[in-house]
Amino acid sequence: MLVRTLKAIVWGRVQGVFYRASTKEAAIALRLNGYAKNLINGDVEVEVTGQEPQLMALIEYLKQGPVQAQVKSVTWEYIETVHFEGFRIK
Repeated sequence: MLVRTLKAIVWGRVQGVFYRASTKEAAIALRLNGYAKNLINGDVEVEVTGQEPQLMALIEYLKQGPVQAQVKSVTWEYIETVHFEGFRIK
């Protein structure tokens, strides 16, 4: 199956609510590699590599996040494939 990389930006109440940690758990469960990091403007950036069904499942997760989060929007796009080792929180 084709391996792709996508970059997502998550906007809302997503910092200080375990959003990155829960995203890491979801990504590992889906066998995706990449990272999640806080942006200075309060958004969270996620880049992940894997097969498309798992990538789409993660996008659905990102739209909700952990219980404490209040996700307002998720924008994403496919980018040039990056081969990550594991999943990191930056």
